[in-house]
Amino acid sequence: MKINPKVKNILEWVYCIVIAVVLALLFRYYIGTPTIVKQESMFPTLVENQRLWLNRWARTVKAMPERGDIITFEAPSKKTYSHSEIENNEIDKEAPVAKYENEPTNIFTKFTYHVLEIGKESYIKRVIALPGEHVVIKDGKVYINDQELDEEYLQDGVVTEVDNNEIREGFDDFVVPENCVFAMGDNRTHSTDCRSFGCIPLEKVESKVAIRIWPLNQWGKVE
Repeated sequence: MKINPKVKNILEWVYCIVIAVVLALLFRYYIGTPTIVKQESMFPTLVENQRLWLNRWARTVKAMPERGDIITFEAPSKKTYSHSEIENNEIDKEAPVAKYENEPTNIFTKFTYHVLEIGKESYIKRVIALPGEHVVIKDGKVYINDQELDEEYLQDGVVTEVDNNEIREGFDDFVVPENCVFAMGDNRTHSTDCRSFGCIPLEKVESKVAIRIWPLNQWGKVE
């Protein structure tokens, strides 16, 4: 059967467009993608509306981030804990791992959530501690294996605290579990981070911030 030249031309264009979209999605998921800073939790290192390039190759090869890396990760389903939840054994300080309870269950929802990232919320924070390290937050400072952590990226006067009070409970003395990282925002008083919900499993780490691409006068590596 002979195909009409016009139909053949349209089919060829459709084929090219489909291939281009697939390649773009693969590159975005496995290699890297741009993003926009939308919150103030990493101020002054990152400012709202700055454009960043995210390196996703580390996720592809399942590489553990290093201390000081700025990463993005899937937001946990549980952001904070109350004393009543602790009494009901909903939080285990001996295994301080963030909870992910609303995962998609079929191929279509997994694709739209993880690849297209529709309905997905992500956080951007700095890696503070690695697997096996003992973290203690007290007197406004962070201690790793009994040594005070030098955090020169923080603004003068910034202190690190955990909301352990009559309403909320946080993580202030724990060992980072295997294949997890502990991360916080540089703007400690305006950051919802691992102090509230626990450490992030490596499989939930999405990318590492590589460079700032906008504004142009601040283009370069982010540290």
